[in-house]
Amino acid sequence: MKPERLLSSIRVVLCRPSHPGNIGAAARAMKTMGLGDLYLVAPKRFPDAEADARAAGAVDVLERAVTAASLDEALAGCVFAVAMSARKRDLGPPVGQPREMAAKTLEAARQGPVALVFGNETAGLSNDEVLRCQAAAAIPADPSFSSLNLGAAVQLLCYECRLAAFSGQPPQGGEEVTPFASPLAAADEVEGFFRHLETVMTATGFFNPAQPGRLLPKLRRLFNRARLEKEEINILRGILAATEKSTGHGRRG
Repeated sequence: MKPERLLSSIRVVLCRPSHPGNIGAAARAMKTMGLGDLYLVAPKRFPDAEADARAAGAVDVLERAVTAASLDEALAGCVFAVAMSARKRDLGPPVGQPREMAAKTLEAARQGPVALVFGNETAGLSNDEVLRCQAAAAIPADPSFSSLNLGAAVQLLCYECRLAAFSGQPPQGGEEVTPFASPLAAADEVEGFFRHLETVMTATGFFNPAQPGRLLPKLRRLFNRARLEKEEINILRGILAATEKSTGHGRRG
């Protein structure tokens, strides 16, 4: 199944969200990762202008959002659901890492709709809500400050799902750009640069051929480590040529 099809099978379910801005932030997080199905269980305020503002280009996700009266209604038809919870619980499914749960979610998405279930900003998910899910995940945040913004949590899980859907190599969209790197310089081009460099260093008095020491080998090691590109060779030789011109010494090829 194509990755885009798998991602389209994922529902993001927000249970009892109290801040419309977080709903908008979640919608934006979803859209950036290729998800579009948002379910809202008993939202305190929705629709709302603040949600639209925070969506920032993902208002279409809000317009398609399904409002449900209960989690059971939001999960109708789902074959697999993951509860997001930072709290340790005596009951409920075993808690895994987001990357692990994302892989399981995508595997289940081959069979039908799946859901990522997030709780209220203050109280999180209730025990009853967690028990309605087949798996659970916790984001390994700093224990001394583990409260993660709802939009950020949605972004993280959607990212992991996208990564899993594309086997770790999601496509890079956008316009074609000019490659920053140029082809590597050939051996003769590198040697020409080293001869030019030695000439300029000698002419300016920086290098004394009578007492060479280890300067030239160290410079070779430095530039060899950099694996010079053709354009970089041209830049460096341009600098050397400018130095020769300013000091009155002729350029040597």
